[in-house]
Amino acid sequence: MIKGIIFDMDGLIFDSERVVQRAWAEIGEEYGYPGMGDQIYHTVGFNRQRREIYFKSVYGQDFPHDRFVDKTREIFSRIVDTEGLPMKAGAEEVLKLAKEKRLRVGLATSSSSDYAIHELTTAGIYEYFDGFVFGNMVTKSKPDPEIYLKACEAVGIKAEEGLALEDAPSGVESASRAGLRVIMVPDLVQPEPEIRAKAWKVVDSLEEVIPLLERQ
Repeated sequence: MIKGIIFDMDGLIFDSERVVQRAWAEIGEEYGYPGMGDQIYHTVGFNRQRREIYFKSVYGQDFPHDRFVDKTREIFSRIVDTEGLPMKAGAEEVLKLAKEKRLRVGLATSSSSDYAIHELTTAGIYEYFDGFVFGNMVTKSKPDPEIYLKACEAVGIKAEEGLALEDAPSGVESASRAGLRVIMVPDLVQPEPEIRAKAWKVVDSLEEVIPLLERQ
């Protein structure tokens, strides 16, 4: 029996991965790093440390990752301040339904706490959540199960009582390894067969999660 839902954030609740992609493409053009925008397809679900390792493997050990992170935040903020950060269709409806069904609601995001709390608060959905685990609260990033195990603990459920909602392959693997049932809502990256096999369901949007949740 499901007693709680654990949400990923970027690419699942918010259409933020495409904003990051635009920021990286701009940085790549400015600093001469070819194909930087496309690196998003290889790093979805990574935390800061794992992305640093990846970028240095691609662009060299002298890649200025701290400056890159600062520049990404600057451009991301400029885009969001101008255009807003859209929520994915069905996101708030799923959150509302979870609360109506008296389910515990948690967040398991690789993003930092300051960024995540700001975006959730700005969108008016922070209060739906009972517990949070941010990227700076774990020692191992997705696909390691640590973040989902901690998220279950944060909302007071056992892993086998939890349903995870994820968009990224690394997140699906993380939640599955932790022992949660997983619904995947692919965003930028479509799942390979081995990832699809680890998901309970693969759907096209969060709107398709609503009838599944209503039957629980």
